[in-house]
Amino acid sequence: MRHFILKDGSKKTFSRMEMMGIINVTPDSFYSGSRVNGTEEALAKAGDFISEGATFIDVGGESTRPGAKKVSICEEIERVCPVISRIKKKYPEILVSVDTYNAPTAAAAVEAGADIVNDISGLTFDENMVDVVAATGVPVIIMHTQGRPDVMQKNPHYDNVVKEVYEYLEKQRDYAVARGVDREKIIIDLGIGFGKRYEHNVELLRNIDVFAELNCPHLLAISRKSFIGTLLNQEDPEDRLFGTVAVTLFARMHGIEMARVHDVKENLWAVRMLEELACDA
Repeated sequence: MRHFILKDGSKKTFSRMEMMGIINVTPDSFYSGSRVNGTEEALAKAGDFISEGATFIDVGGESTRPGAKKVSICEEIERVCPVISRIKKKYPEILVSVDTYNAPTAAAAVEAGADIVNDISGLTFDENMVDVVAATGVPVIIMHTQGRPDVMQKNPHYDNVVKEVYEYLEKQRDYAVARGVDREKIIIDLGIGFGKRYEHNVELLRNIDVFAELNCPHLLAISRKSFIGTLLNQEDPEDRLFGTVAVTLFARMHGIEMARVHDVKENLWAVRMLEELACDA
C-alpha cells in the first residue's frame, strides 16, 4: 500500500485499508443517514465515527448527488468551516477533508483546519482550485466525473470507460504536478456514480487493478450508491449496506487504501476480519 504527504510534511502511510466517514451538512444528500443539521450534530457524528475507528472525516456543504442543485459559495463556507474547526479542535489527530469543487471554499476550509481537499471535479470546475491546493500544501483527492452533478446522469457515454477514466486521472494528476502540487500529495478516486451508468461502474470496479499504475493512493467512494441498488433491486439507499460492505471487501482484496463510507463500523470490522483471515489480502 502507498502513502501521501500532509501539509506539515509528515507522511500518512497505509499498512491496511482505512475508513473515511461521511458528514454532509446539507438537507438534500441522497442518503439521509449522512445528513446533519448544524455544527453540534456534526461534531457528535464525527465523534461516533472516530469511536468506530475512522481515520478520516469528510465534510461537505453541497450535495453532489445526480440532479443536485448548487448552493452559493458563501453558504457552503458557512456550513462546512465551523464543523471542520470544531472537529479539529476536539480531535486534532483526525484527518479532515473538505468535499468541495470551489476554490474559495477549499481555501476557507484549509484555514479552518482541513487537512485534505476532496474535489469531485478533479480540478476542472474551478480553474483556481489547483492554485489553492498548491499554495496551501494540502493533499488533494482528484476524482473523475463526466459533467456537473445537475446533468451528469443525462445519457453518459464512453467508448472505453476504463481507458477514458484512467487517461483523465493521469492527465489531471500531471496537470496538478505541473501547477505546483507535490506528486506525493495526490490521491485518486474513480468517481463511481458520477456521470456513469450501471455498466460503467461495474466495469471500472472489475478493472480496478489497472489504476494501480497511476501510483497514487486510491479512495473508494461507493457507499450505498445507486449501482448497488440496481444490482440488488434495492431502491432505498437504506437497504444497500450489505452491498456496500461487499464492494469494500472486494476493494481491500485489490489493495485499495481508503474507503469513504456512511457506515464506518460495519465496513471496518468486515475489512479487519478479512485482513486477519487472509494474510495476503
